[in-house]
Amino acid sequence: MTLRNAFSPALALPIGILTIILLMVMPIPAILLDLFFVLNIALSVSVLMAAMNAQKPLDFSSFPSVLLFATLLRLALNVASTRIVLLNGHEGGAAAGKVIEAFGEFLIGGNFAVGIFVFLILMIINLMVVTKGAGRVSEVSARFTLDALPGKQMAIDSDLAAGLMTAEEAKARRREVATEADFYGSMDGASKFVKGDAVAALLILLINVIAGLVLGMTSHGLSAGEAGALYVTLAVGDALVASVPALLLSIAAAVIVTRVSDTRDLTGQIGGQFADPKIWLPVACILFAIGCIPAMPQMIFLPLSGGAFLLWRGLKNRKAIQEAYVEPVAAPDPSKITIDEVTDQTLVTIQLGYGLIHLTDEKHGAPLIARLTGLRKQMCQNFGFVIPPFRIEDSFEVDPEGYRITLGGTPIGSGKLRANRLLAIDTGEVMHSHAVPGEATVDPSFGCPALWIEAGSRDLAVAEGYLVVDAESVIATQISQLLAGRAADLLGPDQVRDLVDFLRGRHGQLIETVTPQPLSLAALTRVLKSLLLDGISLRHALRIFSSLSQAAQQTNEHERLIDLIRADLGSMLVGDICPPDAKLPVITLAAQLEEMVVGGMQDPASGEIIIEPDLARSIGERIGAILQQRHPDATAPALIVQPRARRALAGLLKLRAPGVVVLSINELPSAQPIEVIAVIGGESPEIPTSDPGVQSTAYSPEMETLAA
Repeated sequence: MTLRNAFSPALALPIGILTIILLMVMPIPAILLDLFFVLNIALSVSVLMAAMNAQKPLDFSSFPSVLLFATLLRLALNVASTRIVLLNGHEGGAAAGKVIEAFGEFLIGGNFAVGIFVFLILMIINLMVVTKGAGRVSEVSARFTLDALPGKQMAIDSDLAAGLMTAEEAKARRREVATEADFYGSMDGASKFVKGDAVAALLILLINVIAGLVLGMTSHGLSAGEAGALYVTLAVGDALVASVPALLLSIAAAVIVTRVSDTRDLTGQIGGQFADPKIWLPVACILFAIGCIPAMPQMIFLPLSGGAFLLWRGLKNRKAIQEAYVEPVAAPDPSKITIDEVTDQTLVTIQLGYGLIHLTDEKHGAPLIARLTGLRKQMCQNFGFVIPPFRIEDSFEVDPEGYRITLGGTPIGSGKLRANRLLAIDTGEVMHSHAVPGEATVDPSFGCPALWIEAGSRDLAVAEGYLVVDAESVIATQISQLLAGRAADLLGPDQVRDLVDFLRGRHGQLIETVTPQPLSLAALTRVLKSLLLDGISLRHALRIFSSLSQAAQQTNEHERLIDLIRADLGSMLVGDICPPDAKLPVITLAAQLEEMVVGGMQDPASGEIIIEPDLARSIGERIGAILQQRHPDATAPALIVQPRARRALAGLLKLRAPGVVVLSINELPSAQPIEVIAVIGGESPEIPTSDPGVQSTAYSPEMETLAA
C-alpha cells in the first residue's frame, strides 16, 4: 500500500469522527486544545464563506451534515476544555490554554460579570433571533418543497413525453428534485442541532462555574473570591470561545435557507440590487434631516449624508453612461459580400412610391403599419399558423403614388392611390352616382366602380350609398384578397416546426405518432400545404393531426394521405359550407360524363386529366351558370363526385368555377341530408321550384342512387 492510498480522502471523515470521540473521553494537553479551538473557528468561517458564495441552496447540499459535524466538534471541545479547566484551573489561566485565557482576559477585560452578560446576549441573539428564524424558514421550505414534489415529477414526465428533454436530462432533473426535497428536510432537522447546541453551551457554563467554585474552595483551599476570579473567568472564556463559532454557523444556516437562486453569489446579488441610484438620494436626505436636529452628533450624520449623496450621484452618472454607451461596430469589409446583401429573406413585401411614405411615418401615426399588423393577426387566425411578417419598403420602381405587392419576390398585385384622399366604392347600392364629386377609378380588390373623393365629401358619399375607406385600408384589403387563396405559399418548414412544437407541448404522444416518423418535416409540410390548397384551415390543427396520425398508419403515399384525411374531416368540410341541420345543395355529374373524366386521367396519383377543351369549358360554364342562378343568401352548392375524380375536377374548376366546393362521396357524412339541385351532362329538363334559391332538375337513376 502506497502512502497516497494510506491517506485516502475517503478516510478523512471516519478519522475526524474518531478524533471527536477521543476529545470527549481522553485528556489532551492545553496546546492541543488551543489548536482545535483555532481549527473550530476556521471551520466556522469557511462554512459561512461557502454559504455566502453559493448561487443556490443546492450548491451547498452537504451543509446539514457539515453543521452536524461542526456541532459535535464544538461539544467535544467543550467537554475537553471543561476537563482542563476543572483539573488545572487553580494553576492560573494559562493552564487551560492560551485561547481560553485570551477570551477570558482580553475580550472581557478580566471582568467575569461582563463576560457572563456578553455571553448571555450572544446566546439570545443566536437562539432567539438567528436560529429561530432560520428554523422557521427551513420548516416552511421543507413543507412547500414536499408539497410541490408530485407536481414537479409530473412536469418532468410531461416534458419527457413531449420530447422537450432527453431521458438523461429527465433523470438528472428527477435527481435534482429529490436532492432538493432531501436538503430542505435535512435543514429542518439540522436547525434543531443549532438550537440544542446553544442550550448545551448555557448549561455547560453553569456547570463550569458551580463545579469550579466547589472544587476551588474544597480541593485547592481557595477562597470564594479567588475561586471565582480563576474558575468563573475561565468558564466564561470557554463559553465565549465556543459561542463565536456557534453564532457563525447559525448565520451560515440562515444564509443558506434564505438564499434565492441566482447566477451571482450573495455579495454580487446584494450589491447589484443596492446599486440603484433611486435608493441613495432618500437616504442622504433622511440622514441630513436627522443630523440637523439639535444635540445630534452632526460630525457623524452630515458626513454620512454627504457620502450617500455622492454615491447617488456616482451611480446615476454611471447608469447614464451605460445607457448612452453604444457598442463599437466594426466597419464592414468592402471586399466581403454577405448572403443577406444578395437575397431577399422576406416572403410578403409591400413596395411604396415616395408619395405614400407618409403612411408609415410614426409622426402621422403610421396608419399602414397599424392596419397591416391587425390584418396579419387576422390572417394568422384564419389560416391556423403564424405567417411571416410583412415588409414595407420604398421603391423608385413604383409610381410616386403607387404600390406593388410581391410574394417571394414575384409581383402579385399593384395599385395607385391619391394622397390625402378617400376611396368611395360603389357596391351596387348607390342612388345618385353623379351627386358626389370625385375622380373615377376602379377598386383594386373587387373591381367595383369607385371615386377618389376629398375628406370633406365623406358624409355625402356615405349618404348616397358609397362605401368609403382610407388609403391604408385599400392596400390592406387588396393584400387580404390576394393572400386569401395563397395560404399554402405562406406555409414553410419553419412555420410547420413552430406548429409541431406547440402541439408537442400539449399533445406529445399524438405528435410522436406523426413526426419525425413516419412523416419527415418535409413530408408533413407537403401534406399541410395540400390541405391549405384544398381550402382546409389549420386552425383545427389538433383534429387535423389526429386524422393524420390515423392515416399515416395506413400509408405514406401523399395523395392517399390527403384522401384519408379529407374523408375523416368530412363533417368539418361540410360544416364550413352548410349550416347545421340544413340540407346540403349538391351538384352531380352524369355517370357517362364522370366516367369520361376518370378515364381521361393519365396518372390517378397526380390527378392530371386529358379532356377536350370545349368539354372542360362547358362543364365550368354549366356549373358557373348554376351558381349565378342561385339566390345570394342561399347555401353554396357542392359538387359530389367519385373519390378518383375529386382531385382532377377540383383542379379543373379552380379557375372556371372557383366558388364551388368539390367533395368526394367518401367525404360526405352519412347523416348529412342532401338536396340534388342539378346533374351536369344529364338530358332531363330543369324543373323550377318554389324556393328562389334552388334550381332543380328531374331525378335520374344516378341521382336517386346518390341521394339514397
